[in-house]
Amino acid sequence: MAEMDLIDTQELKQKLDRKDDFKLVMTLGEWEYRASHIPGSLRISTVEEALEALHPHDEIVLYDSGPPCTASRIACRLLKARGYERVRRYAGGLQEWESVGYALEGEHLA
Repeated sequence: MAEMDLIDTQELKQKLDRKDDFKLVMTLGEWEYRASHIPGSLRISTVEEALEALHPHDEIVLYDSGPPCTASRIACRLLKARGYERVRRYAGGLQEWESVGYALEGEHLA
């Protein structure tokens, strides 16, 4: 996976703050999504869900729980193999987002 396919915490935060037109996608299961996710995220855990919810021309940022998790890497490869070209990965995931103090949404935060 090329470095240019990655987005860092600051750039992602700026895109969200500017309300850029892109899809932020958590690539974990429903339970994990309900527990905690970056505000504004969609949850997609299967290729079918991805193909239904995402258009090949969308700008897409994928993330998962953090660096040790492979879910966003796999999702990125699958989407690119299906012709999605504007796909990037937030490798830091929930772990890094939370560690710098940015807001999360979810039931474990209530």
